[in-house]
Amino acid sequence: MKPAPRALYALILLMTLIWGANYVVAKAALRDFPALMIGPLRAALAAALLAPAYLAVRFRRLKAEPWTARELSFLGLLGVFGITLNQVFFILGMARTSVAHAALIIATTPLQVMALAALRGQERITARKAAGMLTAVAGVGVLHIGGASSRGASLPGDLLVFLAALCFSLYTVFSKEVTQRHDSLTVNALGYVAGALAGAPLLVQQSLGFQYRSVSLGGWLALAYMTLLASILCYLIFYYALDHMPASRLAAFSYLQPVIAAATGLVFLHEPVTLPVAAGGALVLGGVWVTGRG
Repeated sequence: MKPAPRALYALILLMTLIWGANYVVAKAALRDFPALMIGPLRAALAAALLAPAYLAVRFRRLKAEPWTARELSFLGLLGVFGITLNQVFFILGMARTSVAHAALIIATTPLQVMALAALRGQERITARKAAGMLTAVAGVGVLHIGGASSRGASLPGDLLVFLAALCFSLYTVFSKEVTQRHDSLTVNALGYVAGALAGAPLLVQQSLGFQYRSVSLGGWLALAYMTLLASILCYLIFYYALDHMPASRLAAFSYLQPVIAAATGLVFLHEPVTLPVAAGGALVLGGVWVTGRG
């Protein structure tokens, strides 16, 4: 049954709010956990929760689509990029840059998806789309021209966040053929299992000598937020919405994320919204908007 538009838009807005606040939550988690531990630990917890749900649904379906060996190996590779590397690069970047910078870098994800899709022959880059991409790139440049005035921001941190966005873009583009045959719970569960297995050696190495008992309640709550809400719930909503509306319309909600992130960063971390951040943000979001309309 096709979902009611209001209910669908309410879910997408919830997803946007959760992802927008996730930057501040990541900063909170970094107070208790090493940066290299959070990504693989988050993936392992998500896999532990999603795998039983997937198996329960799988056994109830008499006509579930069978997995091919190619799909399983392909999804495993995608899990490494879209989950393990994406989350490791994201948290390493958040340890080295500001909330506002990170959110605006992540906002370029639709452009990266479009560029990768064009390389695969899935889309065509028009003059308008190219102009929008250049505008967004100029916005990122403005962020770094005034980077010294943005507290906590750094070029290495922004580059790490960019790599996180690139890994998610690769996951989005290359998983398209898999999501056409299988539902979002199936794709996410197997992707997280693969990502957790890939990150297991790093998690074990980071856990040696780490005192889990010393983690504060706030640290555990931050990790729970990033796992249950930002990882599991938002990924499920994202792929569910992708099945019921055009990708361009869904991408339009991403324009709200930097605004939400900057607002929460200002309120909870007292990160000022400087003129370079505002000007660069306007160019980035304007470029993404023009590209989406092209």
